[in-house]
Amino acid sequence: MKKLIALLLALAMVLTLGACGNTDANTSSDSQVSTPVDSSTPESKTPVDDEVEPTSYQDLDWDAIDAMDYEDASDAIYDHNLGEFYEYYKVAKQELDDIDLRTALMALAEAKMLESGVFAPIYGDGGNYAISRVVPRTATTTSWGLDEYKWYTTLVANEILTTEDRNAIIGIWTEAADADAFFADARAYLDEHGYTLTDTWNTYSGYDMETWDIIATSYTSDSYFIACTVGGLLEYDVKNNQQPSLATSYEVSEDGLVYTFHIREGVNWVDQQGRVIAPVTANDWVTSMMHVADNNDALGYLMTSTDGCGIKNYDAYISGECTFEDVGVKALDDYTLEYTLEAKFPAFDTMMGYGCFAPLNYDFYKSQGGTFGAEGDEYTPGNYGTGPDTIAYCGPYLVTNYTPQNIWSFAANPEFWNPDAINVHNVNFYYNDGTDVLRIYNSVKDGTWAGGGLNANAVTLAQEEIPEGETETYFDLYNYTTTNSATTYCAWLNINRAIFHDFNDETSGVSPKSEDDAARTRSAMNNQHFRLALAYGFDRGSYNAVSVGEDLKYAALKNSYVTGSFAQMKNAVTVDINGTSTTFPAGTYYGEIMQAQLDADGYPIKVWDPTADGGAGSGDGFDGWYNVENARAELQKAIDELAQAGIEISAENPIYIDSFYFKGSETNTNTKQAYKQGIESALEGKVIVNLVGYDDSTQMQYAYYRNSTGAEANFDISHSSGWGPDYGDPQTFLDTIQPFGYMCKNIGIY
Repeated sequence: MKKLIALLLALAMVLTLGACGNTDANTSSDSQVSTPVDSSTPESKTPVDDEVEPTSYQDLDWDAIDAMDYEDASDAIYDHNLGEFYEYYKVAKQELDDIDLRTALMALAEAKMLESGVFAPIYGDGGNYAISRVVPRTATTTSWGLDEYKWYTTLVANEILTTEDRNAIIGIWTEAADADAFFADARAYLDEHGYTLTDTWNTYSGYDMETWDIIATSYTSDSYFIACTVGGLLEYDVKNNQQPSLATSYEVSEDGLVYTFHIREGVNWVDQQGRVIAPVTANDWVTSMMHVADNNDALGYLMTSTDGCGIKNYDAYISGECTFEDVGVKALDDYTLEYTLEAKFPAFDTMMGYGCFAPLNYDFYKSQGGTFGAEGDEYTPGNYGTGPDTIAYCGPYLVTNYTPQNIWSFAANPEFWNPDAINVHNVNFYYNDGTDVLRIYNSVKDGTWAGGGLNANAVTLAQEEIPEGETETYFDLYNYTTTNSATTYCAWLNINRAIFHDFNDETSGVSPKSEDDAARTRSAMNNQHFRLALAYGFDRGSYNAVSVGEDLKYAALKNSYVTGSFAQMKNAVTVDINGTSTTFPAGTYYGEIMQAQLDADGYPIKVWDPTADGGAGSGDGFDGWYNVENARAELQKAIDELAQAGIEISAENPIYIDSFYFKGSETNTNTKQAYKQGIESALEGKVIVNLVGYDDSTQMQYAYYRNSTGAEANFDISHSSGWGPDYGDPQTFLDTIQPFGYMCKNIGIY
């Protein structure tokens, strides 16, 4: 009944949307409701839940769920655990005209998602000590898309930058009017302070690759190396301003549905040897869209109306209701490209740097044996993307060497359209699996690698060792703290675990649990109070300290899925929070609105600190979840409720949860031990963490990362997977947690 009421209210709000429109000059005059609405007090567009609570707790009917097909079972489990979030979120997504209102409604929806406890945010990419020769801010820091992986604008010095000089260059970036001014002033500063620049950047990575096909992958571990081989229509510069790239300009129709891009003439496709194949033309993006559709499970969700920008007729084509000719991508001539959307999507232009909007040369793809479903063929990529010699290039770099788990090497593309912007002409990535805890530090010291992060062991040495000819230590001279990114890694709880060994190898990742243990865990994982007990009992600071040290244990911590500062209100916005009309002034951050909903709902989760970051406010850098008293209180509620379903939880009969780790990494091993000890202490032995060890870090990825469905997720809790934004709207995160959302596989469904 609660659900039905919320749904009916949500539907009512959709009608209100049509009636009220915006309260500014763009308000539609096509009102469908006879009763006038006072625009100074907008009606709520947020579903309000019924206050009636059930008189007794009932576990899910697992026999009935197990008898369902997989999608229906996923629906039932999702609805039980995330139904309230989804009702709020659907309302937010329907707001397309008022960006501030849309963003605020998404913040309210995310608060509901966090309250569910199906996962807890942990940290981002950053917040650790490092030393480096890489000049700061010489690549874009835009948090969405793949432009940060194109590297070519990066400046690399032959000398390690001092902390003082690094900070000075960041100050230059802050003051620079544009990218050109920054580079001119940064080069002058480096020259004045005795630095010389190198043409080669040597660095490291722990990634393994699955494919070289940028359109057929959603993995960062692939895109990280492929992004520099292709260009985008638009690209973010080092001042994070979007600039023309393979498109010289574009226009948007008055109704916001049609985007017309003018393709840069004179740009060529080349093979791995740099030999010209063909010119880049508008048809390369039509070809790309055919390939996206054939790989719908990879990036196609970004084309749909439910999960992405809503390319016209893309959904209909995927479901077989029309031909590809009806899809909203057209080459009007060789150098004019047109996209048509089903409805306005305000963030469409911010998607242009992502892999799904990379071009694809038709003739080269066909030469590799690739086919297209759009042409009536049974789809196969053939040999395309199986190696760096089977793709065509139009980006800043060519791949010159690819030896898995050894070295990836890149050299500047002689046909790149903007050769003067290439600052490093050679890039080498050396594989590092983390087994040698001092390898990064030693490699940076001796110049093998340009820079890198310092783990706790390296920090200790850096605080003792003094470079030749200096009087201060490496740490005092050169250390800096890396900036936290918008990517959020989370502790994911598997609420429907179906497998107890790796899906690709029955002998790997084998759980020590009995069938009875597994059944009890599944029931517990579907109890909100139990999940919140795990979230509140997770000492993320101590967990993080194992790898970065005590001083920085909070620096990278995140408290929400969408970073609190990801979006900011340009205008004042009014939303309904639990029946109270609440106005947030211009300049309010996304995180502040999330916090208001959490506070109104009575959850002790802190996602925004207005005093952080020098008073600017932040959702990062503190632990807004951990509280042993709250954890034990939530666990007791879970114990009481689950007892009504015949499930006892006690120190004598605990719930067992499996988590994995890589035995070859001292840091990873110690981190997971810290989690185990912390949870078992906080929850007084009523929850026991089974640590399942792996000898092979690549094989371990099949437990949590290389799975394509929730049914293949081999864990009860995973701390190793995260999400970074694809485009500049909170939807890029929240879509991944809606039904069939990409990250739902991390909670065991869809």
